[in-house]
Amino acid sequence: MERSQWYMGAPNGVVLCVDKVEEQRFAGRLYHAYSRKPAVFSSIDGVIFALEQFYDSLNFPHPTTDSRSFGKEGYKAGQERPERKKTMKDEELLSMHGDLGTFIIRVQHRQNSSWQGRITWMDKNKTVYFRSIWEMIKLVAGALDTVSVSEEEQREVTWEDAQE
Repeated sequence: MERSQWYMGAPNGVVLCVDKVEEQRFAGRLYHAYSRKPAVFSSIDGVIFALEQFYDSLNFPHPTTDSRSFGKEGYKAGQERPERKKTMKDEELLSMHGDLGTFIIRVQHRQNSSWQGRITWMDKNKTVYFRSIWEMIKLVAGALDTVSVSEEEQREVTWEDAQE
């Protein structure tokens, strides 16, 4: 199988490894180039929060809207961020695989309080552009066959729209 879609492409590229699905909840690991230790998750919202924190720490892609919080966590506008050093090469990241599915996520923009980018389903070597976090989640769920698609939802982007 040709692996033309298997690349990181940006400093914020991540590999999502799904190991288990129970009652439509994903569990697995998330890898990026700045840590050898995976971020372990037990739900898709855990993935979203971990990725948002990761993108904030890189300040890439830069969000067009500021996060609001009641806590002291996070970075304020203009605040210095520690420089991150890569500890894993792209080849190492791409060698990680989940038991049920593996995806390369490349968020290109954080606009309208959501994410836009592309996701590659490594198991099928298919890449699809997504316009929101919700669309990305539905693509992962659809790949893992955990959702039924209504007629209205069929108009949204699916793996059938993928580049090979």
